[in-house]
Amino acid sequence: MQRRYRVVVAKPGLDGHDRGVKIIARALRDAGFEVIYTGLFQTPEQVAEAVLQEDADACGLSVLSGAHQTLFPRVVDELRARGLGDVVVFGGGIIPEADIPALLEKGIAGVFTPGASIESITGWLEETLDAREAASAS
Repeated sequence: MQRRYRVVVAKPGLDGHDRGVKIIARALRDAGFEVIYTGLFQTPEQVAEAVLQEDADACGLSVLSGAHQTLFPRVVDELRARGLGDVVVFGGGIIPEADIPALLEKGIAGVFTPGASIESITGWLEETLDAREAASAS
């Protein structure tokens, strides 16, 4: 890891199941990331504002309610509206494989579904942020 990256993890929408996001938050912390968890029931605006206030490098979203097609792109839009289009946004939850291409097209950099290993998530995020750092340095 080129430096200690800051990651905001959030539960946008009305989904009250937070066990998975807490596991991811702990795994990211254990892998060397600085993690800020916003808590449950966040609006896309609140998530984007937390990313801005925390000067985060990445934003991880968790949705189990099926609202990922609406909420994930709204968070990306809110980040762009705040001049934060370079923040790496990734998501996870109960997301059908058929929905993943549309999410990627709308600016979600990575999507992780049930069964994804902790190592694959933390490794992907480290590689993605390191590549972004290298690109901005050149």
